Amino acid sequence: MIDFLIIGGGIAGLSAGARLSQHGTVMVLEAEDALGYHASGRSAALFEESYGPPSVVALNKAGAAFLHAQNGGYLTPRGLMLVGAFDQPDVFEADCADLNMVKIPVDQAISRVPILNPDKVGFTAVSEAAFDIDTDRLLQDFARTIRRNGGAVSTKSKVTSIRKDAHWVVATGQVFEARNLVNAAGAWVDEIAQLAGLPGIGITPRRRSMARLPAPGGHDVSSWPMMLGAGETWYAKPDAGKLLVSPSEADPVPPQDAFADDMVLAEGLARYEELMTEPVTRVETNWAGLRSFVPDRTLVLGRDPLDPSFFWSAGQGGYGFQTSPAASQLLCDLIVENTPELEPDVVAMLKPDRLHR
Repeated sequence: MIDFLIIGGGIAGLSAGARLSQHGTVMVLEAEDALGYHASGRSAALFEESYGPPSVVALNKAGAAFLHAQNGGYLTPRGLMLVGAFDQPDVFEADCADLNMVKIPVDQAISRVPILNPDKVGFTAVSEAAFDIDTDRLLQDFARTIRRNGGAVSTKSKVTSIRKDAHWVVATGQVFEARNLVNAAGAWVDEIAQLAGLPGIGITPRRRSMARLPAPGGHDVSSWPMMLGAGETWYAKPDAGKLLVSPSEADPVPPQDAFADDMVLAEGLARYEELMTEPVTRVETNWAGLRSFVPDRTLVLGRDPLDPSFFWSAGQGGYGFQTSPAASQLLCDLIVENTPELEPDVVAMLKPDRLHR
């Protein structure tokens, strides 16, 4: 009998499994051939404490020490630059306040990112408290912790049926019996809930496209900050000598192996290009990922009010990696009935009980 059966091998499921593996036997089931295949494998991988709604910011702050120091740390300095056009003063001011950024003169911004166009860029601000996350190592370390504590992680294990007798019985190609079930299936969490005979939480997968460009103008982009267009209408991030550019769309789609929408991607690249001196001449590759939200756009963590042995780790949106240390610890505390370290009002904002289903 498994103590904690977790459906979903992305960052939500693996981080929860690592925490719970200290309290009992863990089995993680992932439908795809590899861990972190969908949203987790297609993340912009940035940690910025101020990014997100209040409950997410609380999780960011609570997990910061883990990301900075655990296992030698998972963060390296990147920095974040907010870029606004001359006709975006109000949007720029709002974003600057939300992200706790420091305004700098445009010529100073150009000294850091020399392709910014001074004829088009009217406002710039920076935050040095933004870091790249080593997402692959974080995923693998959580998986390693599960295995080290006697648990297991199984890929190519798509769940086909779930029933509740005295305990949970979950079928893939095999049959697993478990005392507790954790739903960390990303865009598919409502489908898993329905298999388990429970109502969904109103999850909406939203596509976000990405293009990889050659380094603009042959520049060395390695020291550039991530750039965010005012109003989050695009972003650009250095990656292995290239530049990743996204239109920052959030278009609702069914749960799927997402792919970029060519028109949406072209429009986003045009918004980015309008503020740069270097044109986009070639897209090396493109892809898309799913960011899944419930209506209030914050995470769903904890016990289902209709079944005390069914737990949710869902609705991570674009915040899965940056919240994972604290979100997984909170979920573990709620499952094993320890007192959470987070403030009660934050815990209440995250529990499934808040949702009208």
